[in-house]
Amino acid sequence: MTAGAEASFVFTPFGGVGEIGMNLALYGYGPPRARKWLMVDCGLGFPGADLPGIDVVYPDIAFVEKIARDLVAICITHAHEDHIGALATLWPKLKCKVYATPFAAGLLEVRRLNEPGAPKIDIHTVQAGAVLDLDPFRVEYIAVAHSIPEANALAIRTPLGTALHTGDWKIDPEPGVGNRIDEARLRALGDEGVDVLICDSTNILREGDSFSESDVARVLRPLIAEAPGRVLVTTFASNVSRLRAIAEAAQSCGRTVVVAGRAMDRVVQVARECGYLDGLPGFHAPEMLANLPREKTVVIATGSQGEPRAAMMRASQNDHPWIKLVQGDRVIFSSRAIPGNAREVHRVINNLCNLGIEVITDHDHLVHCSGHPRRGEVRQMYEWVRPKSAVPVHGEAHHLTQHAAFARSCGVEHVVSARDGHMVQLLPGPPSIIDQVPHGRLLKDGDIVISEDDGAVRERNKLAFAGVVSIALAVDKKGEMVGDPDVVFAGVPKKGKFGEDMGEVIDEALFATFEGLPRARRRDANTVSTAIERSVRGAVSSVWGKKPLVHVMVVSA
Repeated sequence: MTAGAEASFVFTPFGGVGEIGMNLALYGYGPPRARKWLMVDCGLGFPGADLPGIDVVYPDIAFVEKIARDLVAICITHAHEDHIGALATLWPKLKCKVYATPFAAGLLEVRRLNEPGAPKIDIHTVQAGAVLDLDPFRVEYIAVAHSIPEANALAIRTPLGTALHTGDWKIDPEPGVGNRIDEARLRALGDEGVDVLICDSTNILREGDSFSESDVARVLRPLIAEAPGRVLVTTFASNVSRLRAIAEAAQSCGRTVVVAGRAMDRVVQVARECGYLDGLPGFHAPEMLANLPREKTVVIATGSQGEPRAAMMRASQNDHPWIKLVQGDRVIFSSRAIPGNAREVHRVINNLCNLGIEVITDHDHLVHCSGHPRRGEVRQMYEWVRPKSAVPVHGEAHHLTQHAAFARSCGVEHVVSARDGHMVQLLPGPPSIIDQVPHGRLLKDGDIVISEDDGAVRERNKLAFAGVVSIALAVDKKGEMVGDPDVVFAGVPKKGKFGEDMGEVIDEALFATFEGLPRARRRDANTVSTAIERSVRGAVSSVWGKKPLVHVMVVSA
């Protein structure tokens, strides 16, 4: 295919550019009215305190649904949840081919088999080095190191030029499991000419180079060997290199490995199928702990982020059916708190300390390293690839702003500071933002997915702030109240600021308002409901200082 006179090469992120996680991007090529599109990744995000009751967050792909017939494929860079976690939910709306490495495909399939009703996705497996002809795109998978096996950058070629989408990456000379970064291929790509680099910004605020997984493995070995009692290590389930390092350390000192947590079980299953745990004995289920000497076991557990029902939290509360910790045991957090999770992680650590357990974190020893590049590594990438232009991605506003300045300091002439929903014209000419497309978030709420403007979450935030008062009363045709109203309140103090009984405050406002209405207006349910809501809200506020939600149901008797 040759470049047409009106053809352009565009990039539009729907997640991951303005926040950490929820990565999803579209690349388009062709005239504005006849573009073909390529999606890169389809990840989820995790809710903050502003989204009570929400399980996970997905990018809103309403725009992608409209152009789905022109979507040539979805290319997955790697298997982290913030890059594949939304695929099962969103793919049925698109139903295009999906390309992923065997490890990512394996995790998706294991999850499908364990979730009734999950769709059978049209997945085609690829290896690093593969080149896909997805007219009008030619996509090359290039191996990079990361904290999960089989991570890849994508060289996306079009008749107008080439973009390099790094995905998540780092430079690790000894990653333990998985790829080393393919420096030779990236240098060669730079020699061929890279028009735009779309690059990870997660660790751009940190100077120098990131530590290696091999550094962490060397530190973990004596910490496990010298522990007097049971050792429990919590880490990200997807970090197979870390799992292997822990298992090798356990094996070297005669300890048996126990794995606790469904996410960990799934990763271990796929890692064994892919050969990443070859040479290691099988791991045991936590039910076996009662039959194993404490000083001869290592437990690898989920819950490094303080998840409420994960093995780590339950063990810290002495609530796990099989994992029991006592003085003399050692817990190692081979992880870091993802932004927004620090409070929950500290809660687990404090629980453990109250039990008399020794806790080791990355503040004490090098028991964790990031899978993302620091400034020294990002500079190396720019030197290898020598892009004409750059678009920082994968980060919050601070990361993206700092990365833009850093790219300019590396000699990149044109840098675009994009955000979710921006359509960036990459080629022809210098890149620039040319449009804003509809975007947003979808919220997984129990077994359903709702839009972020649904209103349910907004109501929950109000409830969390000031509680709710529910009132039900019956009114007959003469405008008289029948029986006693039913009043229930939750999240509201029982006493006011001067000791007033809150139930009596509500009752007085309710009856005074009803009796103050003309008889004819009492027969209008909406009028009665509105008047009582306002009166009760005001009465409670006068003795509390906060206005609760007040719901009044009026029925005809």
